[in-house]
Amino acid sequence: QVQLVESGGGLVQSGDSLRLSCATSGRTFSGYAMGWFRQAPGKEREFVAAITWNGDMTNYADSVKGRFTISRDNAKNTVDLRMNSLKPEDTAVYYCARYSSLYYNSDPTYWGQGTQVTVSS
Repeated sequence: QVQLVESGGGLVQSGDSLRLSCATSGRTFSGYAMGWFRQAPGKEREFVAAITWNGDMTNYADSVKGRFTISRDNAKNTVDLRMNSLKPEDTAVYYCARYSSLYYNSDPTYWGQGTQVTVSS
């Protein structure tokens, strides 16, 4: 059974930084691409960032490009999302996700429970 557990959310001010972390269970973490998604109140869940199985390629939503950085540590089975220059519109529940292949050209198949990020103006 694959489990994804996010941590690091909280309440910050506009312009602050925050790092989210996702710990995963399972022996095959390195065999899958990982991603972060978010869902703001009243909105659909949207893609934020993704990283390939070995970390050599990443992809970002235009809204976070240049401010957020996704990274992974296959030895620790973790994937992080470093968020800089946070804006009130970044407020959302952030979800960690595992894709079904080495690359992020598929739909995620496992999701975490989410962690709340609130950015005050």
